[in-house]
Amino acid sequence: MSELKDKLTITVDEAAVMLGISRSLAYELVRRGNLPHLRLARRIVISRRAVERMIDGGDRPHGAG
Repeated sequence: MSELKDKLTITVDEAAVMLGISRSLAYELVRRGNLPHLRLARRIVISRRAVERMIDGGDRPHGAG
């Protein structure tokens, strides 16, 4: 996963791996707006730093905790 450290954005699949959740749950969180994302045409990208903040507890999704 060291190659992810150099990227500003990651895919939903990569975010799922970082968060330790399933791919389908990651897409569900995107759909609900609980996983911060950016839609570029048909592609969805997620800020790697936002996911790291979520893991560290600094950017909890709605309803977490």
